[in-house]
Amino acid sequence: MLDFSVTFFITVINILVLFFLLRAFLFKPVGKFIQDRKKKIQDDINKAEKDAWDAKKLLEQYESKLAQADADADAIIRVAREHAGTEAEKIREAGKADAERIIAAARVQAENERRAALAVFRAEAAALVVSAAGRLLKRELAGEEQLRFARKALEELE
Repeated sequence: MLDFSVTFFITVINILVLFFLLRAFLFKPVGKFIQDRKKKIQDDINKAEKDAWDAKKLLEQYESKLAQADADADAIIRVAREHAGTEAEKIREAGKADAERIIAAARVQAENERRAALAVFRAEAAALVVSAAGRLLKRELAGEEQLRFARKALEELE
């Protein structure tokens, strides 16, 4: 029986030594590895949550900037349309003024041409009157006499 108790005692000691050796060389490093792994996973989760939050904030900023850009574009388009309307009105007014100026110049030119044609007509009419008067009188009028009759005929025509 002594043999059994010594074997039992040696077995218990072996188990205790093995336990402390395993604990020192296996359980602590494995426990530390598991703890480090848990910490790394938790850090990765925290980083992912922070990145998601940052991405959400960035998306909100971009959406805000996009809305502002849309508003700015609308304002620019509105101002451009107003400016285009103003410019179109200025061009229309300038066109009217040019047309009126051209019409007035054409009227002046037509009046000048009418006066010139009337002057030519008067001169030809005076020459015809003098010629007819000379034939009626059966004689040729002299240069000064012809001018006097032409002037008198023109005065009567006016």
